[in-house]
Amino acid sequence: MFEGTTILSVRRGEDVAVAGDGQVTFDERVVMKQSARKVRRLHEGDVLCGFAGSTADAMTLYEKLEGKLGDYSANLTRAAVELAKEWRTDRMLRRLEALLVAADRERTLLISGNGDVIEPEEGIAAIGSGGNYALAAARSLYRHTDMSARDVAEEAMNIASEICVFSNDSLTVETL
Repeated sequence: MFEGTTILSVRRGEDVAVAGDGQVTFDERVVMKQSARKVRRLHEGDVLCGFAGSTADAMTLYEKLEGKLGDYSANLTRAAVELAKEWRTDRMLRRLEALLVAADRERTLLISGNGDVIEPEEGIAAIGSGGNYALAAARSLYRHTDMSARDVAEEAMNIASEICVFSNDSLTVETL
């Protein structure tokens, strides 16, 4: 598990939202930044991606995923599988310490360096130190309200920020 962030993706109907907090924690004791952007749009804005872990490692993975999306005609599943295979087998990439959540109009995927490409149930995925808090809140809101994907993501992230000391409520939320 990575300390220092919370990323949440929520899918409802045809809408998907990916949210990330803005806190950057250094050495587990110091908040270095409150407004970092850990969620990005990739491949001409058609894919949303958020990361937990080392920033430099995540930037490398964003670039790799962007390249794979180009190689496989924006097929997120194929690009994610190819990224996960390369990440697991490449000597340099194996050392990267990050997790990704990526979503397009059709699916949401959690991608790890262990070769995992997981499509979550109910279209809700969360990573990072506050991920379990955000996931629990999002599932409850999703199941018991008619809130939009964006509203579920924002409220669940705010709840997680109240519980997790490595997360804050300075959110970046991107939607498709």
